[in-house]
Amino acid sequence: MSRTSSRSPGRWWSGSRAGRAVCALLLACLAAVTPAAAHAGTGTTPVQPITVDGAGTGRVFDGIGAISGGGGTSRLLVDYPEPQRGQILDYLFKPGYGASLQILKVEIGADTNSSNGAEPSHMRTPDKVDCDRGYEWWLMKEAQKRNPRIDFYGLAWGAPGWFEGGFWSADNVAYLTEWLGCADRHGLDIDYLGGWNEKGWDAAWYGDLKKALVRSGHGDVKVVAADNAGWDVATDMAQDPAFDAATDVVGIHYPCSAVHCSSSQDALDLGKPLFASESGWNNYLTGATRLAAEMNHEYVDSRITAFINWPAVYAWYPTVQMQDSGLLQANEPWTGHYELGPTLWTIAQTAQFTRPGWRYVDSASGYLDGGGTYVTLRSPGPDPQYTTVFETTGATEAQSVSVTPTGRLPRGALHRWSTTLESTDPADWFVRGPDVRPDAKGAHSVTLAPGTVTTLTTVPGGKGTAADKAPAARTMTLPYRDTFDSYRTTDTARYLSDMEGAFEAARCTPAPAAAAGSRGTGRCLRQVVTTEPTKWSRVASPLTLTGDSRWTDYTVSARTLIDGTGTASLLGRVVNQVNNVGTGRVNVWQGYYLDLSADGSWSLKVLAPDRTTRILASGSLPGPGADTWHRLSLGFSGDTITARIDGAEVARVTDATYGHGQIGLALDSYTTSEFDDLTVTP
Repeated sequence: MSRTSSRSPGRWWSGSRAGRAVCALLLACLAAVTPAAAHAGTGTTPVQPITVDGAGTGRVFDGIGAISGGGGTSRLLVDYPEPQRGQILDYLFKPGYGASLQILKVEIGADTNSSNGAEPSHMRTPDKVDCDRGYEWWLMKEAQKRNPRIDFYGLAWGAPGWFEGGFWSADNVAYLTEWLGCADRHGLDIDYLGGWNEKGWDAAWYGDLKKALVRSGHGDVKVVAADNAGWDVATDMAQDPAFDAATDVVGIHYPCSAVHCSSSQDALDLGKPLFASESGWNNYLTGATRLAAEMNHEYVDSRITAFINWPAVYAWYPTVQMQDSGLLQANEPWTGHYELGPTLWTIAQTAQFTRPGWRYVDSASGYLDGGGTYVTLRSPGPDPQYTTVFETTGATEAQSVSVTPTGRLPRGALHRWSTTLESTDPADWFVRGPDVRPDAKGAHSVTLAPGTVTTLTTVPGGKGTAADKAPAARTMTLPYRDTFDSYRTTDTARYLSDMEGAFEAARCTPAPAAAAGSRGTGRCLRQVVTTEPTKWSRVASPLTLTGDSRWTDYTVSARTLIDGTGTASLLGRVVNQVNNVGTGRVNVWQGYYLDLSADGSWSLKVLAPDRTTRILASGSLPGPGADTWHRLSLGFSGDTITARIDGAEVARVTDATYGHGQIGLALDSYTTSEFDDLTVTP
């Protein structure tokens, strides 16, 4: 059966992730089982014996991973100074140090917003490939440098607008195979490739993709379908032999509630690996309880063999949605400040002590009598190692377990690591306890406190200490200025984070020689996407953000050259992203806007908290706004806002809607308009 699914896409909300009512319900469910409510108990349950059969069978473990994507989630990490950038990368990817990620899933960019920004496309026209755009290649190489055995997974959220036939087209098949060719040129082997993130599936297209992978020499890349919520894709595979043959992995998004993970008999009967190909979405400081339960429940409830967290790192501006999500925070590159939390160490409790290719031991995986779950994995080969991970998020009392290995498994002491999931004290995260020695009968006995994750293992692990020395957080120092002259052509400027479109360094376009604002030398910031992409979310037109959201009183200015038509905007005191605004239900940013249009008309406006736009002042220049360089300026001093164009004050108003926020540049259409000399003074 060849069709495009019309079922609702995943992550419990629509493509713009706006359905927060369901999320609130799930959080309410979580509150019912969190350790904070459960720690009142003081007794212990009887010892629960667990026998680990050295020849025990179960599904093959495919790994623990995280995602760089869903739009710009890693953007600010690129601009971090050393040594902090290297320390963060170590905490993500270095085995036996931090999260020890085994899978890195990256976005295949398309210059369009896919939740938290836009990532550059490698192929903006059908006849030109640029394998150096974007930072995902850099990130994959850094991950590979630390863990040569890491698996890579590529997935598209959007697509360039030049595709004939839309996303499910032959053009996209070619686009993806060219991306794999770029990976080859970077020395990167891609292990998994998906279709369209949370936008359904087309069975025939997957067949075409599989054939193209074989033809292009990428037949070893495993095809994942369909990166959507729900198990209906498995039913389609069961009913469509061609679709089944074209896919290697069933990838599902967010299969778990707070207390249970779903599956389906069709999925289990396919005999394919089952991935939570996007899951998690937890706060790096407060999400460990949910994460610990989910990681174990996915196998115990559903036989899911890979868990991939969205996102890897909270490295985007706090004015962009879903703040604080990820395994750590790294969104202050001007200081190098970053923060870890128990969420990262909850990942480490499994990832440091397992390897893809190990096998679950079903007879030593299940539900704890006193609340919670446990999973056991063993390595292949003649000298196997093993690991058992316990989570007690559903417990009300301490409980005791004993683990007894059999067969060829080691009989000696087991290493013990534990994390108190709701603790805010780093001393309670990933704590190495005393080794657990076996008794006379070979049993290793431990007592598990509620609200913890505990690992017993034959595998050594470790905990990096670099984060203890991370610089303190502080507001970005003013003045700030970027003339864009120091960049190579096509570079992304430091600290700029594109929300839609692509703003790149380019040779400045000269205005007519007679124009007062003429400039023909140096580099500027040019928006280079001229065909509207196939979008994943609803950001209407190109926009980029920079600066510190804690800035209060300042003047921001920039020169702009409108390319023929449209409107250019200078943004100030930008505080937050809001979704589903207006008749187009678009995603916009709350703050102040100084707009200049091609015909010379201008306006000063504010997008208010109630999602309405208020015009504070407006007027017209004596000449055209297009094809001539103009300097736009917004000054903020308390409630007084001053707008200037070409040095002349055009408006002075009083408005108290916002008292702080960062800055931005925007266009109302996909034109190659330019900006230059972006300056912020106190």
